[in-house]
Amino acid sequence: MTIAESTVFETLESNVRGYCRSWPTVFDTARGAWLTDENGKDYLDFFAGAGTLNYGHNNPVLKQALLDYLIGDGITHGLDMSTVAKRRLLESFRDLILTPRGLDYKVQFPGPTGANAVEAALKLARKVTGRTTVLNFTNAFHGMTLGALSVTGNAAKRAGAGVPLVHATPMPYDGYLEEPEDLSWMRRALDDSSSGLDKPAAVIVETVQGEGGVNVARAEWLRQLAELCAVRGILLIVDDVQMGCGRTGPFFSFEIAGITPDIVTLSKSIGGYGLPMALVLMRRELDQWAPGEHNGTFRGNNAAFVTAEVALRHYWSDDRLETATLAKGERVHRHLATLAAAHTGVSTRGRGLVQGLVFEDASQATKVCRVAFEHGLLVETSGSCDEVVKLLPPLTVTDDEITHGLGILTRAVDIVRDGL
Repeated sequence: MTIAESTVFETLESNVRGYCRSWPTVFDTARGAWLTDENGKDYLDFFAGAGTLNYGHNNPVLKQALLDYLIGDGITHGLDMSTVAKRRLLESFRDLILTPRGLDYKVQFPGPTGANAVEAALKLARKVTGRTTVLNFTNAFHGMTLGALSVTGNAAKRAGAGVPLVHATPMPYDGYLEEPEDLSWMRRALDDSSSGLDKPAAVIVETVQGEGGVNVARAEWLRQLAELCAVRGILLIVDDVQMGCGRTGPFFSFEIAGITPDIVTLSKSIGGYGLPMALVLMRRELDQWAPGEHNGTFRGNNAAFVTAEVALRHYWSDDRLETATLAKGERVHRHLATLAAAHTGVSTRGRGLVQGLVFEDASQATKVCRVAFEHGLLVETSGSCDEVVKLLPPLTVTDDEITHGLGILTRAVDIVRDGL
């Protein structure tokens, strides 16, 4: 018996599939900020591959570079061999990103995903320091592999590990305790020999917790955290997998605080086109790996190197994208603030083009996302109880598209709040 095309996902694909349950259609094509399903219905994408498509779907500049590379029989899979595509990427990354920011990082290609980058960063921190404990933060999300899960806060995601998640200790994120200075407990515990807290190898932090509910750390808090780590010889890892590559405005989300992390993880939009790619950046003296000590088959996705390099040259040779992102983010924030003010139990928070609409009644956030989908807008929920409607439009989204998307979102909120 032939499995019907309309049900092959339900009958053959694993129950683990997730996003397709929130967006029950079959997508066919995409361009810019739009997706089109097989029936020809268009959807404005304020999800952007969970932040993987900062430059939009099938960006024509990146697509042409990729096509030219493939037509020329460029290497696609290269392990960690030296290739022309990798050299060009490294040179552009050095010249356009690192040098202008005064960053002297070595670059590691750990594998294709953000979780690969986090695993490598944790492993390196423990190797360099000889210590095992890592401090993470409440509501953090760093990936679904075991090491990344150990420093992730969400109970449901942690439960999927099936084994104890050890050698990590959570600390309160900025604002978690609703006090003006949330590092006092960490500072006290680290300096008190009777606190029971072993000196950690590293602290891992997101400057904006996307999956955790669009929780935004203050620049002052980040500076205090960096100083706390430096004084005590603890490595600071910034997970910039979702918030890097311009999502909050500047290329790195930590630039707003003027800090220099010891280790940085990047993935998602670093590949430019949505192709799998991840980087670990480390202070030069921390590069203590022996050859092959950390490896993986898909470290050498040269197609992603090509689109990543073109994205850097096209979008990061000046500050136009950063300036535009900050302006668009402020516009979205103002609209959400006005929308929140019109409804009790609703608030907003965010930075740049990651913005969230927070519902005291978490069930309403899920309903808003469902109604928005029905009207042609893709948004997802985040937060410990899925209480936040999270907006992650491509950074290349146009003003008209922002107007259209916010209009749909406003109607969806009105419909849900009015009980229609």
